[in-house]
Amino acid sequence: MNARTASHLAGVLSLGTVLGAFFVGSFIYEHIPHLEDELAYWWQAQVFREGALTVPSPPEPRSFLVPFVVDHQGHRFSKYPPGWSLLLALGMALDVPFWVNPVLAGLAVWLTYRLGARLWSPGVGLLAAALTLTSPFFWLLAGSLLPHMATLVYTGAWALGGLGVEHSDSRIRRWSWTLMGLATAALILTRPWTAVGVGIPFGLLALWQWVRGRWPFRGLLYVTLWALAGGLLLLAWQAATTGDPFLNPYTLWWSYDRVGFGPGHGPDPQGHTWRQAWINTRFSLQVGMADLFGWFRASWLFLPLGLVTLRRRHGMAWALAALTPALVWIYMFYWVGAWLFGPRYYFEGLFGLTLLTAAGVGQMASWVDQGLRRWRTAPSSLSAGRILAGTLLGVLVVLNLWGYLPRRLDMMRNLYGISRAAWAPFQHPINLAYTPALVFVESERWMPYGALLPLEDPWLTMPWIFAWSRGLHIDRRVAGCFPHRTILRYDPEKPRLWLWNDAFGPCPGNVLGPRGLKDNAGQAPRRHPETSP
Repeated sequence: MNARTASHLAGVLSLGTVLGAFFVGSFIYEHIPHLEDELAYWWQAQVFREGALTVPSPPEPRSFLVPFVVDHQGHRFSKYPPGWSLLLALGMALDVPFWVNPVLAGLAVWLTYRLGARLWSPGVGLLAAALTLTSPFFWLLAGSLLPHMATLVYTGAWALGGLGVEHSDSRIRRWSWTLMGLATAALILTRPWTAVGVGIPFGLLALWQWVRGRWPFRGLLYVTLWALAGGLLLLAWQAATTGDPFLNPYTLWWSYDRVGFGPGHGPDPQGHTWRQAWINTRFSLQVGMADLFGWFRASWLFLPLGLVTLRRRHGMAWALAALTPALVWIYMFYWVGAWLFGPRYYFEGLFGLTLLTAAGVGQMASWVDQGLRRWRTAPSSLSAGRILAGTLLGVLVVLNLWGYLPRRLDMMRNLYGISRAAWAPFQHPINLAYTPALVFVESERWMPYGALLPLEDPWLTMPWIFAWSRGLHIDRRVAGCFPHRTILRYDPEKPRLWLWNDAFGPCPGNVLGPRGLKDNAGQAPRRHPETSP
């Protein structure tokens, strides 16, 4: 296959990825946040869209909890670095927030092809891009509202820039250095600890290329300055939100949410330990083995063969291959693992895994052909290796697409019981007549309450705003802060709304809607049992 044909096919795959990721976001995740992280990123993006960094803390902040959004010195803001929320805010400003991750997913597939074509061959690049489209790990994050697709693109952009700095055209070299610098700063502003993991193999490669005289010191200094700029912007963000550039907002939610070992790192009294690090890592890798291509233990089948192909390859191929080990190592220092969306802490290593797998398929075909040539000289034997490798790969891919991938995605449907169905009572015309309203959600867990948070804004000015009921005494105090809203109560287990009435005690100073509020089925509400204050 010639390079031009492969490039056109890669473009088709990239466009198909954009549509596929949007489909997953629509029909699996319903374009709403499910994970606590997603709620925090989405909330902060709304703040950024309005040109603000923080909002004033609401009265009784614990009643208006937003997972992983902290209240500090009278201000409310997300605990996460600003990079991903800024991208989401841009999507919101353009009225396309749910296309951000799908577009990034398409770019990631295109980058996979480009890196494979430059480092191996157009055929390897195209096969790696196609394998990416079969990866459950890829699709789990492509349709989500998590930032990992962005950091994957930044990682691939850095690698592609690293190849471009050796181009004979001076303009391409200049743009490549800029691309590397921007990607470095963006990584730091989005996932700083991941940036450390990605920086280990890339930094060693840069040092090696400088020693060999291939990368000039001036260019490396330029990228380093971009990295410093990203770090300073992160410190500026922390200073603007917490008042202290060195105060990590993570610790304002959980004081033990730190990288490292020993007491104060993780919720256990003894802190994070190497034993726990190994348990987390082993479990994440076991999940990743299945989620990578949906082949279970066979997902790593071609990787050893791909490693063989690294001989006499450009150093960038070695750096991409080392990304996953570096990320595995660096995240052993963090007290919690990740598996629900796959081992997402290692996601930026996906380029290396898909490229090595594709190269391994080609290596298998080559070895089979070489072995057959020793015994036969007929021309038909020349294609036997491709037939065998292609058949084996095809069987594995079909088994994944038919069995594992659909089931794995279906596991994410209505995650934590959160779905748009929870919004139905608040979209019914009868109930809309009672807005603006403050609704106390009665639930022991955050999920039924969190499912409703996308219906309100960070400033609590939307027709519906929601408070997590914390007992009658506190609820009365909260209700008194909103004298011009109808005060309602909501039971998610039986999705019906009730007016605050005598059953809940007096609520002076509030404008109550008329009696006889209907539920979403148009039936008269039942009397809510009184609970203890």
